[in-house]
Formats: sequence, structure tokens, C-alpha cells
Amino acid sequence: MQAKNRVIFGFIEEFCPGELAEEWDNCGLQVGDPERPVSRVLLALDMDREVLSEALEKGAGLVVTHHPLLLKGARQFREDRPPGRLLAGIIRAGITVYAAHTNLDSAARGVSQALAEKLDLAEIRVLRPGGERFLKLAVFVPPDHTDAVREALARAGAGWIGNYSECTFMTGGTGTFRPLEGASPFIGRVGGLEKVEETRLETILPARLAGRAVKAMLTAHPYEEVAYDLYPLENRPGRTGAGRVGRLETPLTLKEFALRVKEALGLPAVRYGGREDGEVRKVAVCGGSGGDFWPLALDGGADVLVTGDIGYHAARDMLASGLCFVDAGHYGTERVVLEPLAAYLRERCRGAGLEVEVLVSSAAGDPFVNL
Repeated sequence: MQAKNRVIFGFIEEFCPGELAEEWDNCGLQVGDPERPVSRVLLALDMDREVLSEALEKGAGLVVTHHPLLLKGARQFREDRPPGRLLAGIIRAGITVYAAHTNLDSAARGVSQALAEKLDLAEIRVLRPGGERFLKLAVFVPPDHTDAVREALARAGAGWIGNYSECTFMTGGTGTFRPLEGASPFIGRVGGLEKVEETRLETILPARLAGRAVKAMLTAHPYEEVAYDLYPLENRPGRTGAGRVGRLETPLTLKEFALRVKEALGLPAVRYGGREDGEVRKVAVCGGSGGDFWPLALDGGADVLVTGDIGYHAARDMLASGLCFVDAGHYGTERVVLEPLAAYLRERCRGAGLEVEVLVSSAAGDPFVNL
């Protein structure tokens, strides 16, 4: 079955909800038509002339980037200058461009999570929790239909807490109702007061999925009129947020760990600071430019922070505080998310019966060259 761009956008929103984005960011559709059919998607960190050429060569009608093509407000687009020339080329080629930026950074399976897993960290947790609003849904169901309703809610995305799915709580009780004229009750008769055994089924869900979850619940529920409640929650499960912190299964020296980072990320070089023979057990990571996260890493008990774009003064401050660092570059610490995102999109497209090929760009590598 053929897909449209907006369907792929929806899949991406499931992976990294837009509400996770910072207020200053410009995530989402950058250029193109959401209703345009798409059969091939190309993932890249950036949209530039090389990626545009690759998209044309491979027949990718949709390019999904991490960094937004349009981030800072522009007053003009001139074709005699690189930004305008690129934008004009994208429009003439009929390419659609979509960006997942800070929402992908903070997603449960986003940039920093991918980086932590690439470094084989254990007991990974969020460094700076935040993001999604959650709701509790409670619904009253006849006991013999409880499993059907519970399974429908799970398929709609409800019941996730950390690394656990299908999390619910069920209690039994007695429900009362009197069907009035015009009703078509599943149980009982019009005009009679009914007392029936019911199960109160409770679960948790992201607020963005409320509509889908309620629809799935109503479809699976046998009652003509379903009694249910939605409660806003102040507590937010800590699966989303910026950065990650975890531990090494086996402690390493700082130099050994820096070599592990270099090899795991497939980089020609990394920079690091701290005592070469200092022991590294606990590791904080933040994809991209995460030098400002060093106080959080220190408070989290980390021995080292892995990120990119560490400035001179931040490096001095880290060393003075006793925190080591490994600067693996902006490109090296963010590219790790492209394969997991591609794998997710392939699975979602396949599950939806969509004939869409998802590719990861081989163009537009690290702009820096090491001698």
C-alpha cells in the first residue's frame, strides 16, 4: 500500500513527540507537501547539497533530518547565496524535508539513549528528566471483557512505564445503572435497576495518545455507554529528557575508555581531558553540544562526560571539579540515532502494510577532518 508523507510524520511523532522539543526549536515539516505520496525516505543529520544530490540519486521523496533546515528566521531567500540556492533546489526537485531535533534528543529512544547503548552502558537513566505529560485512564468493564479492553489499550500505546509494557491495575466491584427509554443495554432491561459485577481497569498513557487510546477502548468495550475517567498526572515517568547516565560493566582507565568511545562510534579521533589512569565507572552522555550539562553529570555521580563541542572554559571547569570528559564531536555523538530511527520506521511501515524503503544517508559526513 502506498504511503503519504503525513503518515511517516505520524510515525516519527510516535518515536519523538513534538511536545519534547524546546520552545526555541523548529521541528516538523520544513519544506514540501504532507499529502505527497512517498516510497523512499532518506535519514540524515543535516540537509545540504550533498544530501539533496543523494536523495535525487536514490529517488527519496522525503528527507528526514535531525538539524532543522529552517531554524533561524530568514528575511529573504536568494538563489545567488547557498541557503537560498539549496532551498530552491529542494522545491524544484519536489523533495519534502522534515526535521526531528530537540524532540529527538530527549525522546525515550532518542540521541542520548542511542549513544549510551552504543557505549554499552548499563542501568541507563535520564540525566535531566522532562518532557511528556501523562494521564491515568480508568474504565469500568465486565470481567469477561477486561482482557480485550486491556489489550486494545496496550496496542494504542497505553501502559508503558520505563522498560515495562502493558502496566495496569484491576479491582473488582459492583456497578449500578438503569437503562432508560431508547437505550439498547448490553446487560439488563429498559426501566430496571441493574447491579452488575465490574472491573475497574486503570492504566497510564501519554496525553498525546489520549484520543487514540479512548477510541481503541470504546471499540473493544461491549457497553453502549462506557463509564471512564481521565486524570492528569503530576508525576512524569523518567523515560524522556536530555542526556543519559549509566555505568560500565567493567571499570576502565580514562584512556581506555576514550579508546572505547573512538572505536564504538567509528571515529578517527576523539579529545579527552583528565588523568589518563583515572578510573571510569559511571558515565554521563549527551549527544551534540552537551558541554553545559557537566554540572548535572557531576551531580549524577559520573566520572566522565561524553559529548561534543566542549569549549575551552567548560573543559577547564570540568577538570577543576574533578570530572573527566571525552569530546567525540557533534557529528559523532548524534549520528548514532539514525540507524535506530530507521529500524523503527521500517518496522512501523511494514506493520502498516506500507511499501516504503527507509535509507540512512552516506553523504554529508563530519565537516571536520583530522590530520
